[in-house]
Amino acid sequence: MKIKVFTMNLRTEVKGDGINYFPNRQERILDTIKTHRPDLIGFQEVTDNMREWLNTALCGYTLLGCGRGPDYHGESTPIAYRKGGFEPLWLENFWLSLTPNVPGSSYGIDQSGCPRITTAALLKPISGGEPFIFCNTHLDHKGKTARLLGSVQLLQYLTQKPHGFILTGDFNATPEAPEIEIFTSVKERRIIDATAGLPGTFHGFGRLTEPKKIDYIFTDLPCDVSESFVVPDTPVEGVYISDHNPVCAFVEV
Repeated sequence: MKIKVFTMNLRTEVKGDGINYFPNRQERILDTIKTHRPDLIGFQEVTDNMREWLNTALCGYTLLGCGRGPDYHGESTPIAYRKGGFEPLWLENFWLSLTPNVPGSSYGIDQSGCPRITTAALLKPISGGEPFIFCNTHLDHKGKTARLLGSVQLLQYLTQKPHGFILTGDFNATPEAPEIEIFTSVKERRIIDATAGLPGTFHGFGRLTEPKKIDYIFTDLPCDVSESFVVPDTPVEGVYISDHNPVCAFVEV
């Protein structure tokens, strides 16, 4: 079974974005999802209000995840799967820190003041086949050490489980960074960067003439990287989907 996987940084609610303030982009976000019909979506930068809107607006999908704050509110990295396509067997939300089960915790050191959360679920295809882990995250935008520690923690979490996995996210690092290269350098397990060779993804609402590649999809399941693509984000009357391009890959489960 070949499934279509999206990673989408929705850009949090910032009134200073003007015409690209989140409420103005909602229709474009929904149109993108309706057009491409992904089976799985990993979202980043989703506030409580945005998560409530997604729960209502995403017809045909189930949304899972909670906020990164100590009260389980705030920005989140929720995942969505197509209803009727998968059965969830378990769900975990954990923090990228030395105490991953403590809500709102972080590494400290060079990390920003933002806690970083990961949402993961074990999904079993309804049509049959082995269950797999769908995991979504957002690494720190400031601390290189915090990002590297986050990547190591994610690798340990995923490779210690007896299931194949798909990992999506905004990693806030370019392909040559150690926190990215570490994923495909694991000798005990072949992990594929499904976005290898794709162009940049962060364009800052068109401000960057050369977008930075910081959004990724990794998997240890069969994946033809030549099928992956960056979703175009041409503004419509000045309105973008987000300040990041969505990214799509096809994975066999």
